[in-house]
Amino acid sequence: MDMKKRIHLELRNRTPSDVKELVLDNCRSNEGKIEGLTDEFEELEFLSTINVGLTTVAHLPKLNKLKKLELSDNRISGGLEVLAEKCPNLTHLNLSGNKIKDLSTIEPLKELGTLKSLDLFNCEVTNLNEYRDNVFKLLPQLTYLDGYDKDDKEAPDSDAEVYAEGLDDDEEDEDDVDEEDYDDDAAPGDEEEDEGEEDEEEENEEEEEDDLSGEEEEEEDLNDREVDDEDDEEEERGQKRKRELDEEGEEDDDD
Repeated sequence: MDMKKRIHLELRNRTPSDVKELVLDNCRSNEGKIEGLTDEFEELEFLSTINVGLTTVAHLPKLNKLKKLELSDNRISGGLEVLAEKCPNLTHLNLSGNKIKDLSTIEPLKELGTLKSLDLFNCEVTNLNEYRDNVFKLLPQLTYLDGYDKDDKEAPDSDAEVYAEGLDDDEEDEDDVDEEDYDDDAAPGDEEEDEGEEDEEEENEEEEEDDLSGEEEEEEDLNDREVDDEDDEEEERGQKRKRELDEEGEEDDDD
């Protein structure tokens, strides 16, 4: 896919002025030139053209807000003086894997006063004696060269930092969601209603227990009364039998 078509696809129905990041990696540049980019990309802050066959950056449009430019794995061997004019606010430049052989090729970068990070991995220039010291002297505005500062301290991984910040935001969002769920489940006043319902249920249970105990007492009283009645009946039968025996005895005496 050529670069123009790739840019059209990357726009996704947006206007060029809406685009802040543009990744064109592994597409095809005709004649080793940047094509399809115009001054309309006035808000562009990040441009990546890795492995697209570039031999020159002369056709870059004016990109005043561009901060990061990825040009690794191309065939660029010079012409870097245009960067100071076209991308005056550049802070990160990656030229790894290009055909840069000597310090004079990167000397024009000293005009980029905001440049903080430069990568030249897999370029022949890195094989020169005292390469690092000479580059820092040539470009005193640099903080990091090939990912390390003058004291060989590694540069922070900005992508990792952004990712970590994203995780923190996600966790906060999840916490917010949990709190929202909790609030939805227990809106103001719901807790009091729940407590009232629980108290009412307890009262009902106590009333049921009272009713059950009352029924049990009634059953016991009824059983007691039945027993008493049986005892009374038995006593009456005994007295009746006694009277009958007494009457029989009196009749025998009369005879």
